[in-house]
Amino acid sequence: MNVGFIGLGKMGGPMARNLINAGHTLVVNDVNEAATAAHRELGATWAATPREVAGKSEVIFTSLPGPAEVDAVALGGDGLIEGITPGAIYVDLSTGSPTAIRRVAERIEAAGAHVVDAPVSGGVQGADKGTLAVMVGGAPEIVERIRPMLEVLGGSVVHVGDVGSGTVAKLVHNAISMTTRIVIQEGMALAVKAGVDANVMLTVLREASFGKQLVLTDHIPDLVLKGDFDHPRFSLGLSHKDVSLALELAREMEVPMAMAQMADEEIRRGIDRGWADRDNLVTFLLAEERAGVVVRDKK
Repeated sequence: MNVGFIGLGKMGGPMARNLINAGHTLVVNDVNEAATAAHRELGATWAATPREVAGKSEVIFTSLPGPAEVDAVALGGDGLIEGITPGAIYVDLSTGSPTAIRRVAERIEAAGAHVVDAPVSGGVQGADKGTLAVMVGGAPEIVERIRPMLEVLGGSVVHVGDVGSGTVAKLVHNAISMTTRIVIQEGMALAVKAGVDANVMLTVLREASFGKQLVLTDHIPDLVLKGDFDHPRFSLGLSHKDVSLALELAREMEVPMAMAQMADEEIRRGIDRGWADRDNLVTFLLAEERAGVVVRDKK
């Protein structure tokens, strides 16, 4: 199938490569043309504009920083809407705004094409290995048509509902994830200051009811107990973007999210320290600082 892919950064790059390796013919575009070099070596062709990508593709994927970029690529000058063909499917993999992607969908669908929002979770490693969780919003028959391609990108593909629903699910997921992580950080600092070994406390969290319901993944001891926050799986800056978008949606829906708001304030404190490009778990340092303790594996 002829597939377009726009946005070949840390997430989009490996996702596009996996689609090529699965046998799809790709037309690629990025604001940084050099980012597409590896894909062209694998057989992809370059297109100078999103409009050109759309004109050559049956399915178009975008993986972009946020709602403003999606809006510009989809609806701006030389955007997808100027080249997309009737019956084509536009799939946005970005983490953005449900309101914004629904506005894009209204315009694209008026041109006779289809829109699916399919934000992903799993970080760069998941994108590289094709093991992402994909949260999908769109018409059921359209989602089923592209499901084989989505399954190339992720090991879990969940159809959430209509267009925009995938983005809602992703924002809720990330708000819960970051809020929970910050509570874990505070609890670990308390445990260590009160005399419990950090590694033992993590074992308790895994084996007791909390851990059995919400599995603590291996990267928590890797990053926290070893203190390595400089090889991010998901950066603090990206966490701030996602939680901020979740809070923006909460305000639109008039749903108070006091805990997520507190988590966002903690993330902001980390960013104010210059940690935006470090792993999102770097806020552990703030919990340590307030408690006057260092949480590290002593074994």
